Amino acid sequence: MTKYQEELEFYSRQEILWKNLEGKCIMLSGSTGMIGRCLIDLLMLRNRIAKKKIKIIALSRNEETAGKRFQAYWNKEEFRYVPCDVNKRLPDCGEVDVIIHAASNTHPKQYAQDSIGTITSNVFGTKRLLDYGISHGMKHFCFLSSVEIYGENRGDIEKFDEKYLGYLDCNTLRAGYPESKRVGETLCNAYKETYQIDYSIPRLSRVYGPTMLETDSKAISQFIKKAIAGEDIVLKSTGEQKYSYIFVTDAVAGILYSMLLGESGEEYNVADEKSDITLKELAEKLAEIAETRVVFELPEEIERRGYSIATKAMLDAGKLKKIGWEARIHLKEGLRCTVEMLKGM
Repeated sequence: MTKYQEELEFYSRQEILWKNLEGKCIMLSGSTGMIGRCLIDLLMLRNRIAKKKIKIIALSRNEETAGKRFQAYWNKEEFRYVPCDVNKRLPDCGEVDVIIHAASNTHPKQYAQDSIGTITSNVFGTKRLLDYGISHGMKHFCFLSSVEIYGENRGDIEKFDEKYLGYLDCNTLRAGYPESKRVGETLCNAYKETYQIDYSIPRLSRVYGPTMLETDSKAISQFIKKAIAGEDIVLKSTGEQKYSYIFVTDAVAGILYSMLLGESGEEYNVADEKSDITLKELAEKLAEIAETRVVFELPEEIERRGYSIATKAMLDAGKLKKIGWEARIHLKEGLRCTVEMLKGM
């Protein structure tokens, strides 16, 4: 059993996470993404031992990708896939109890090549899902946000807590992602004021793990793909940027803790304090796993336009820890698990 599977088994048996979800219907946008795939793996594993099964409505744009990602669940009674672009009209999928909005462009090439779609999925997509939930019995809305909303560290703090707000230059292509995440959060707040909805906002640090997609162009994903191929790890900067990272199963657990045990309308940082690292150090760790070396290259123009300009973006997850969450898989173990699992596929 892989470490990924072990962690899913562990979280599937944490009763505190499931007492308010069993027998409920969860709609998940962005289901084929790294986080969506992991969340569905966990929900379906829980269903093996649950007294009342959790029903899943999985939304994504590409049915072919979904068929490959969810082949093991495709004919299960509690799993339903609906092809859907949240930027357009949503099909009627019936009543839902919980909506988790995870549909968003999340890596540099997407930001550069689909800059409008990056914004609309976090704004119009959020509104469409909120409206759907209000008209279909929704009890809770979870908006997946990001470390990106904090902007640039002004040099006055080591780690971002939930009340920090740094600088963002809105007049750039790259700003479409963090600015639209900020608007998405504000939209949730407006809907709570108008419709009295219950909602949560987990703000995720940089997530990695074996459920990543081949198309992912984030730096860590590129490093991982090079390590899998046994090639030199290519660093396209000096590597001095320092970020928080988190293994995908811990990220999903953080989402569930914020939803089920957090305060309504609150934001919760999801990050592993033991996985704060510079890009150069991260590249070196993967070179060690692959038994190769780190080399430097200039980025392609389309990649460069999608890069974050943040040089120091680490999250303080103390608020989430206070409600019982704790990261379990730290960087060295998580990277090795990711490389070994994807290598074997």
